[in-house]
Amino acid sequence: MKLEILTKNDNQELQHEIISKIRDLINHKNLEPGDKLPSERMLSERFEVSRSNVREAIQKLEFYGILKSKPQSGTFVADIGQVAMNGMMDDILGLEDPDFKSLVETRILLELKTVRLAAQRRTDDDLEKMQAALEAYKEKVSNNEDAVQEDLLFHLAIAQACRNSTINRMMLIITPEIINNFEKYHVCDKDQGAIRVIEHQNIFEAIKEQNTQKAKDMMKVHFKELYRYCYNI
Repeated sequence: MKLEILTKNDNQELQHEIISKIRDLINHKNLEPGDKLPSERMLSERFEVSRSNVREAIQKLEFYGILKSKPQSGTFVADIGQVAMNGMMDDILGLEDPDFKSLVETRILLELKTVRLAAQRRTDDDLEKMQAALEAYKEKVSNNEDAVQEDLLFHLAIAQACRNSTINRMMLIITPEIINNFEKYHVCDKDQGAIRVIEHQNIFEAIKEQNTQKAKDMMKVHFKELYRYCYNI
């Protein structure tokens, strides 16, 4: 599984500027659903920004269903009307970065449902991915190494197993930001690796047994520190 930190964005102001210019371009040229946008190269030259900046903006608009990219063909306006598109663009540009506590609360609500679905729908391939991530996590912890990425991969493997592409995408967005800020916000003690290994193992076993209630209960135990942080318990 490829690990990508999707929430890292040091150029949000620039990205918003590019999105605004894409919106203006669509309106100025009266592009209809299914019409093709200029290439990334042409847009980068027109907007005087890098192609990677254009690509990030396009990917964000793809995520919200405003644009649609087709391999070897280009980027197209999605099948929505111009009024709706402009309204959605305004909403996107008005979005604020969520505070850390709201991300934690969202993760708790999301993963308690995700783990139940994963226990219900998991395949043998899913179990292999979880097992591989779990073993990698154990090895890092036993060697007193930073296991943040391995922790993340285990949870993302559970998200994949739930067979809900929207939930999976949301997990890809919020989980890396949370895990990578644990130390900054002092959510979990750094010396709890051995306990976390046991908790991961218990979650894995519940999913393997396809015991949905046990899977949820084990995830709640795993989230004990998150509950304390989020709800001052």
